[in-house]
Amino acid sequence: MELDGSGLTCARVAAGGPVSIASLDRARAAWRTAQSLTGPVYGRSTGVGANKEISVEEGGLALLRSHAGGAGPLVPAERARAMLVVRLNQLLAGGSGVDPALLPVLAEAINTGHTPPVRTYGAIGTGDLTALATTALCLLGEREWRGPGPGPRFALSPVDALPFISSGAATLADAALALHEVRLLLEAAVGVAARTFAAVDASVEPLAPAVHAARPQPRQAEVADRLRGLLAAREAARIQDPYGFRAFAQVHGAALDALARAERAVEVDLNAATENPLVGAGRAWHNGNFHSAPIALALDAMRAALVPAAQLATARLATLMEPAYTGLLPFLSGRLGESGAMILEYVAQDALAELRLLSAPVTSGTAVISRGAEDHAGFATQAARAALRCVEPLEIVLACELVAAERALAQRSAPGEPDRPLDTDLEAARAELRLISP
Repeated sequence: MELDGSGLTCARVAAGGPVSIASLDRARAAWRTAQSLTGPVYGRSTGVGANKEISVEEGGLALLRSHAGGAGPLVPAERARAMLVVRLNQLLAGGSGVDPALLPVLAEAINTGHTPPVRTYGAIGTGDLTALATTALCLLGEREWRGPGPGPRFALSPVDALPFISSGAATLADAALALHEVRLLLEAAVGVAARTFAAVDASVEPLAPAVHAARPQPRQAEVADRLRGLLAAREAARIQDPYGFRAFAQVHGAALDALARAERAVEVDLNAATENPLVGAGRAWHNGNFHSAPIALALDAMRAALVPAAQLATARLATLMEPAYTGLLPFLSGRLGESGAMILEYVAQDALAELRLLSAPVTSGTAVISRGAEDHAGFATQAARAALRCVEPLEIVLACELVAAERALAQRSAPGEPDRPLDTDLEAARAELRLISP
């Protein structure tokens, strides 16, 4: 994957594999500007936060040592690696003023499988200071990399301490990984719904082009078109089906809209110079581009949109348990009186409850820290972390629907099987979701 400070997407962050650097030109230009700066420059010739009025000789590596103080478990290596990819791409966009010789060293760390020991807690959406300070100490040799043997070293200049850590790269990496996984699941959900539609002979009338042309919401018609293409035309078995079928395109389309907005917001920042100060054109601009409000708001909306989409999946699951819709025994059982697939409803509702908890917005809160010098926070870090946690329960809800739908379709041509544990079926369905074409 070639990085050039532009064109980085959520999918590319998630892809893994080696990276290469297309050009250091913009990073070099910012570095030359930084070398020429005179007068007070935040973090280069001053302290940070409430210490911004205090002059500091040539920045200070003490900042890195003081800020590498995260808490909680280490984040998985794939998340730490994604953070390095994001920060490298941001630095290639120019604007930080750090020594461009650092950038190939970051690429080396990525390509040799080395990641910093980043801890879970330590950021509030105004910069991932603890994660990136820890990374800087690895570069300096004061902390050990995680990975195969000794990791790369770089003598980071004291004046580059704040410019290197002034970024939300870890938050953006988490957001990108989460959005990529959610997109895979929401795309697969259309294929899962098609199986359920077929299993209960649901009407395709709600998917008619005329219906969605009359209400041109951005992705509603797209969902209806894709689902209609997966279903054979048939006579309507009922005048109207439950909402899980009749309103699928409307609800799922809204979830895809929210996902697309979140992807746009995150991908802007993956390729942006969100540096403070921003260095370029012969000067430094002190600014607030580090604030994560656009990311936090978009992720809040995306997580909220997953809940009604998952609710309709559980509603379709309930319909699959009903003989009036399937023509089969209650709960898709093999014998009358047995429980069949009943437990799937419990599992799905448990996972749905988790999604509801994770949908709570982070943007309603704030924080005042550093003796009042920093009097607001975006909490996109928490929004991204919650988005990552949404992947598992969403996957489980869809897996429950998939197991039931395939069981119903199988029982149309063969007798139902006796009761047995369904945990292995669910695990297989979770894996199958990644293979389902919408």
